[in-house]
Amino acid sequence: MNIGRAAEKTGLSVKTIRYYEEIGLVDADRSANGYRDFGDRQITQLRMLAQARHLGFGLEECRQLLDLNADPGRASRDVQALAVRNLDAVRSKIRQLQTLEAQLETLIHDCHGNDDPDCAILDGLAGPIGLACGAKP
Repeated sequence: MNIGRAAEKTGLSVKTIRYYEEIGLVDADRSANGYRDFGDRQITQLRMLAQARHLGFGLEECRQLLDLNADPGRASRDVQALAVRNLDAVRSKIRQLQTLEAQLETLIHDCHGNDDPDCAILDGLAGPIGLACGAKP
């Protein structure tokens, strides 16, 4: 099938599929006229990539997942180890976002939100690095 149909079947954009091919994650066959031709194997790979990226896996981790999927002698512990590392990274991002949330809540709370020009949010953003982030002056 052509790249447009592959995009429809996988939920990826044509641009993303071309990029994945460019960096060697997917290798489309070529028809006699030189156009990309995606078969079941490539569609499976593209679906895996879409799901893995949705779950936060990086491109190199996706490459490893594709390699493991293609290896009939793989150990599931290797796949699990990748997933555990990804979960650790997701949890770290969540903690970072919770910190940002608290910092924004503090800035919003400190701002009077009235008709006066004084604004604790702008003061915090323009102040020394880290001050808006809850650091003590």
